Amino acid sequence: MTKPVATRRGGTVRCAIYTRKSSEEGLEQEFNSLQAQREACEAFIASQRHEGWVCLRAGYDDGGFSGATMDRPALQRLLADITAGRVDTIVVYKIDRLTRSLADFAKIVEILDARGASFVSVTQQFNTTTSIGRLTLNILLSFAQFEREVIGERIRDKIAASKKKGMWMGGVPPLGYRAQDGKLVVIESEAEIVRMIFRRYAELGSVRLLKDEFEAREIKSKSWTTASGRRVGGKPFSRGALYLMLQNRLYRGEIVHKGQSHPGEHTPIIDPPLWNAVQVPLAANTAERNSGTRTRQPSLLAGRLFDADGHRMTPTHAAKKGTRYRYYVSRPPTADDRTNGSAALRIPAGEIEQAVTSRVRQWLVDPGSVYQSTRLADPSAQRRLIARAEEIGKSWPELPAARQRTFLTALIERIDVGANRIDIHLRPRRLSTLLDIAATSLSSATDEAQILSVPIKLRRSGRGIKMLIDGADPFAPAKPDARLIKLLIRARRFNATLVGSDGAPFTALAKREGVSPSYFTRLVRLSYLAPDITQAILDGRQPRDLTADKLLAHSRLPLAWHEQRTALGFA
Repeated sequence: MTKPVATRRGGTVRCAIYTRKSSEEGLEQEFNSLQAQREACEAFIASQRHEGWVCLRAGYDDGGFSGATMDRPALQRLLADITAGRVDTIVVYKIDRLTRSLADFAKIVEILDARGASFVSVTQQFNTTTSIGRLTLNILLSFAQFEREVIGERIRDKIAASKKKGMWMGGVPPLGYRAQDGKLVVIESEAEIVRMIFRRYAELGSVRLLKDEFEAREIKSKSWTTASGRRVGGKPFSRGALYLMLQNRLYRGEIVHKGQSHPGEHTPIIDPPLWNAVQVPLAANTAERNSGTRTRQPSLLAGRLFDADGHRMTPTHAAKKGTRYRYYVSRPPTADDRTNGSAALRIPAGEIEQAVTSRVRQWLVDPGSVYQSTRLADPSAQRRLIARAEEIGKSWPELPAARQRTFLTALIERIDVGANRIDIHLRPRRLSTLLDIAATSLSSATDEAQILSVPIKLRRSGRGIKMLIDGADPFAPAKPDARLIKLLIRARRFNATLVGSDGAPFTALAKREGVSPSYFTRLVRLSYLAPDITQAILDGRQPRDLTADKLLAHSRLPLAWHEQRTALGFA
């Protein structure tokens, strides 16, 4: 027991009792650890009544606070009262109740010295007013700090060992789970939201679009009540929260510790196919953000294209006057190639990507083709697959480039570019996995490839070879013909000249425009085209074989609009 300190304020020593307990366990009991500490301190103060010691009524109790930090409400209030001169001595049951840190102890002693105050431990004999007391206290605190660090190491080792066994080690359960008897249990209503987040990201390929969609549908994050009774969560998902969810391996049934994954004891919410379908675009988007290449157009068919000799075609590009042109090329030309006049295949990337994606989209939007290729045993799953495939086919241009590449890479095994056609080797059975529709096929056969073909023509052009795609492409982007549009504009101008001529002869009007009378007459007739034909030409939706020369050759078109459509190929 310590030697009593000098009395203050006319022989009275005002004593404040400080108590602390690291955890909240047992604090709800009628007689708990904090009360036991206080009773021991009150008894000690009573034994020093002859020295003028008086116990202050104010309680300084920190229940559920660690001694490793000074960020404790009651301790901060006590130090404030010492600074204000309202306390002369701190009385604690044991020194480690006040602090377990030498650095924090030095700060507390500095505050005590500034006000001429002291403190006493009722179970340890020292006094901070003497040098030997301070030495003893420092030694005791060193052991207290050592004990805290050892306990911390033991806890960390226990957590690591438990996580390796797949055990849940506490904390706030993520969306989709609740804690029960120290284990994670699936909440099915929340789990369906988690599955929806993964499915929609696999389809959209963009966290920003996913966030906007969930905000519009008013789907919110998990909410829970803290120990203090405060309600947390229940707000719209942020982009950061969605990124963390999509990368949380807990959802695939794993426990992660220091970057290492271990099989968990809990039930997974996300199955491996859907998890993999999400991680590929997620990693691609992350790589693009980190490298700053998001604005560059990716090579959708990289790793899948082969020429007629079986050589893999690789993406490359060339820059001319600040414009970047992308190509797919086969093997570099050799000396033998230059001798016998052979040329390496060099195809503009945009053209072949458009041809392949257009053919795949035609297959996706055709219910009969999808049904014949997949033949699922569950009719409802088959209907969902056909509907989702059609939705992907129609919304393809709106999909992010990373999502398009992921879809094509998973669905297409290889693409062979021959002299007369492109053969796309498709794996239709993978479609249900890509669209997260778990179902069994009617056929037990292996995942056989289906070939989709696109007719083409290869023509030599200088040192390279050009590709011409035969047939109309229903998904080809509109390409207005500048000559056709110029012809229609001139026809309208000639017609306006004729209307405002006050009966002037055609010869004079043609001479005024600088053309022959026959040319003037033919162009004026084109001003009477059906409005929908004119609009189609302006939009670039005219038949592929309709050129300016062909339109002029058809200048003696009938006045009936339906006959015009038949003559020009619009019917």
